[in-house]
Amino acid sequence: MVPERPIRVIQFGEGNFLRGFVDWMVDILNEKTNFNGNIQIVQPLQKGMGAWINEQEGLYHVLLEGLEKGRKTQTTRLITSIEGVLNPFENYQAFLELAENPDLEFIVSNTTEAGIVFDEKDDNPKTLPKTFPGKLTALLHHYFISFDKHPPKELKILPCELIEKNGDKLKECVLKYIELWNLSKDFVQWVERRVIFYNTLVDRIVPGFPKDNIHVIQEKLGYEDNLVVKAEPFHLWVIEGPKKLEDLLRFGEAGLNVIFTDDLTPFRTRKVRILNGTHTAMVPIAYLNGFKEVRDAVEDEKMAKFLNQIIFKEIIPTLDMPKEELEAYAYEVLERFKNPFIKHKLLDISLNSISKFRVRVLPSILSYLERYKQVPEGLVNALAHLILFYKGEYHSEKIPIKDNESYITFFQEVWDLDNIELMVNTILSNKSLWDQELNREVLLSDFLKEEISALQ
Repeated sequence: MVPERPIRVIQFGEGNFLRGFVDWMVDILNEKTNFNGNIQIVQPLQKGMGAWINEQEGLYHVLLEGLEKGRKTQTTRLITSIEGVLNPFENYQAFLELAENPDLEFIVSNTTEAGIVFDEKDDNPKTLPKTFPGKLTALLHHYFISFDKHPPKELKILPCELIEKNGDKLKECVLKYIELWNLSKDFVQWVERRVIFYNTLVDRIVPGFPKDNIHVIQEKLGYEDNLVVKAEPFHLWVIEGPKKLEDLLRFGEAGLNVIFTDDLTPFRTRKVRILNGTHTAMVPIAYLNGFKEVRDAVEDEKMAKFLNQIIFKEIIPTLDMPKEELEAYAYEVLERFKNPFIKHKLLDISLNSISKFRVRVLPSILSYLERYKQVPEGLVNALAHLILFYKGEYHSEKIPIKDNESYITFFQEVWDLDNIELMVNTILSNKSLWDQELNREVLLSDFLKEEISALQ
């Protein structure tokens, strides 16, 4: 049984990530601080895992597997922070009544990157809104009127969706719904004054249900837990906004890696450039050198040397944060890549590599060129390998490219030119690939031509 505690959190989303990240953290807060609160989950889609979670009375285990300071670690924790799951598609009124709770203080969400949207056709709040922001607006309004327009608590909203400025975007959508539904001015004023939307950044790899060895895990646990969530030990939550939240959610006291900040941007840039950028830069080189998984690649001596070069000599020198912090984060990233319990297939990570390279790697290349007036050789070597990867064939072996069809066709056509100079000029001048004209970067263009010639 889940211990009786006041419901202090409403959570939109019941998937593996939130259960292996936020709900795990709340469970630790309950154990190690005076937080004393449970989570009521709202299932954001008609079909989900709510019935399974309710069947297990909200109880499940989080299994953390990975490396910590070079040593393998495996720990399990029984999570007792979930009150239950409500499906608003089955009972809209019961969903609204969740807002009649005077202990409610926090709302968290993870409805995927496509979840924070406004739909102008969602124009009748008397029926369940289609979108997550619509449902949230309806819930906030019910909270407001249930307490005669003077609710007892300031509400803190912490979206975990992986989009930039997630809190700001969610607030924008809520204000649009208020306007669409013609809700009262005093409600708007209350939202502006007493509902705080935090921008957040989450970082943890959560593979989810460990189906390959679930029977072994269940035997060790002594339970038939069908909701086990597997995750890596590393976790980071960066929260931007008023510091008073730090007194209410005492993560530091609980030993959790949560940072409260006035500006989330450098932390986001650090993650995108070092973690995601290294991942993306590594894929074509590792794959074309015969590796199939991330861990195998990073344990290879030559690949390890390449990764050290791009991270410590090319990416970190372009970032405006303390060098020691950046290097400490980078060492953690490399250890995470070596996790023997997580199988990261290079071909899976190669999905949409062009847009990933544009967002995660290209800014480091351009920043390095601008600052140091020379080419970051490792990163441009990665670009050369990416172009070769998109040929769709290497040493007579087909490569299954997963990307926008127009990108795949474009690369097939430029490889048919059979002229490296013309090919590189055509690739660098294609704005649909890079969102800008790269031909003017002469150093980049010349070095890239040399690299592709050498790889042929």
